[in-house]
Amino acid sequence: MAETGLVHIIDDDEAVRSALGSLVRSVGNEARLYGSASEFLGSVLPAVPSCLLLDVRLPGTNGLDFQTSLQQKGIHIPIILMTGYGDVQMSVRGMKAGAVDFLTKPVRHQDVLDAVSTALSRDFARRMEDREVNIVKQRYATLTPREAQVVALVTAGKMNKQMAATLQLSEVTVKIHRGSAMKKMGASSVADLVKMTEMLRTAGSRPRTDP
Repeated sequence: MAETGLVHIIDDDEAVRSALGSLVRSVGNEARLYGSASEFLGSVLPAVPSCLLLDVRLPGTNGLDFQTSLQQKGIHIPIILMTGYGDVQMSVRGMKAGAVDFLTKPVRHQDVLDAVSTALSRDFARRMEDREVNIVKQRYATLTPREAQVVALVTAGKMNKQMAATLQLSEVTVKIHRGSAMKKMGASSVADLVKMTEMLRTAGSRPRTDP
């Protein structure tokens, strides 16, 4: 089932953005229309599955540059680029920067709906992943420093005896810390724990994805 959500539409042509708004609403999405990039930036962006239909040729700014500026601001909303003057170079640049699709005007209705469906599904999955990461972060924050050390060693493949030698603790104490850490993290196996720590490692290197 396709995800529905909020579609932001930035186009300086009122007739075009109105038509696009009607189109995306026809399949159950909410649409918000903007005549400029600055108008979009001045709005409140709800924390719901969203995407952006962005005209490349905008007054006062280039849509591709605006795409880059959004990423720099930590706004990682999936973007669908549109232009009536597209060329291969623009398309490649936009897609390399993470655009979901690049549509040439006049856009086909089905192409727009397909691109919007893909973008909203991608944003929905990203938000679900972020929620999972936040839960793991909260659980990890409850670990004592010693439990965190044990988790690091467990996920590195160390046995209890090896951890005991490394931490200069008895094996019994290591087992106690290990059991406590597994319980706090909600991990039923070492594989679960490895998955969680990998999520944390990846999240630590990722840019912020809100809103």
